[in-house]
Amino acid sequence: MDRVAERGRRGLRAVARYVRSAPGTYVWLLILFVTTVALHHMSPAFEQEFLRQHSTNIRELSENPVRVLITSAMWIDGGHWLPYAVLYTVFHAQAERWLGTPRWLAVCAAAHVLATLVSELALLLAIHDGHAPRSAVNTLDIGVSYALAGVVAVLTYRVPPPWRYGYLAVVLAVYGVPLGTGRTFTDFGHFLSVLIGLGCYPLTRGRGRTLAA
Repeated sequence: MDRVAERGRRGLRAVARYVRSAPGTYVWLLILFVTTVALHHMSPAFEQEFLRQHSTNIRELSENPVRVLITSAMWIDGGHWLPYAVLYTVFHAQAERWLGTPRWLAVCAAAHVLATLVSELALLLAIHDGHAPRSAVNTLDIGVSYALAGVVAVLTYRVPPPWRYGYLAVVLAVYGVPLGTGRTFTDFGHFLSVLIGLGCYPLTRGRGRTLAA
């Protein structure tokens, strides 16, 4: 019994060390947990209106760009937190441990902000040219997927050759196939986030290439 308890304590200490090694990832994940719980206590109608006001849609970006760029990264559309806990642990935590919190945050911000602005500009042009309805200015665009895509991409430089090229091929397929088949502005934004993450190579200089344990 004492041996089992000791193994349990060692396991908890290992988890605590891992969380402390990626503080930004787990603070962000905690915020997402709190906001997800809050969403579950809203009525469906109020939830949609609330999310729309915190969304990076064209209308809100034109009126409150800084506010919605920040707040849109604090909510999960759909209310399923656990899958993001897994994805943050697998990708964000690894990237933060590797790059350090400031560089990891720079990748997240670049992917989230630039992909949002460019994809919404593309949607605005589509509305102007008659390829999308005018109601699309209020399209719900909220969540953390652009930052996640950018981090998934930048981790390409973490993987040693020749496995790096296989990893990159999978990433391009996962985000490229929906763009080729769906061609929505969010598919475009996700693929653009991948390109932005790959473009963050200068932030990886001076970092090791072996995956952290």
